[in-house]
Amino acid sequence: MEKFSYEANGYNRNEVNQFVSDVIRETEGIITRVRKQNTEIEELKKELQHYREQENNLKNAIIQADMTSDNIKKMAREERDMIVNDAKHNASRIVNEALLRAEKIELQADTLERNMRIFKKKLKSIMEQQMAIVEEIEILELEDKWLSSFLLKKNKFCDII
Repeated sequence: MEKFSYEANGYNRNEVNQFVSDVIRETEGIITRVRKQNTEIEELKKELQHYREQENNLKNAIIQADMTSDNIKKMAREERDMIVNDAKHNASRIVNEALLRAEKIELQADTLERNMRIFKKKLKSIMEQQMAIVEEIEILELEDKWLSSFLLKKNKFCDII
């Protein structure tokens, strides 16, 4: 605090006036600084509000991205499950078709084997019949030879007698 010197009518006017001028200048400086600071505070508030909005937007974008990734994962799982189910269905169908074909082929093989046995039996029977005929022919030929030989001998004997 400043002390003023005394004069006849009180304090020294020049010192008081100088002091008041200094106070006014300092007060105006303070007021100017306060106004600048208030303006700067308002700008900083606006900037802070802008950053808060950006932060909220980023949070919302992150939440949205998270939800989207969850949806994509869910859809991928569903698609995977569909593919696996289709693969299982196709595998079952292929196995069933293969089993049906195998069963059909086995049935055909059994039929062929049975037909082969029947054919062999018939062929054996025919061959046995043919062999019997051949043996009969041989017996007849032998009998014919024996008979002719007998008749020749008989004729010779008769000729002799």
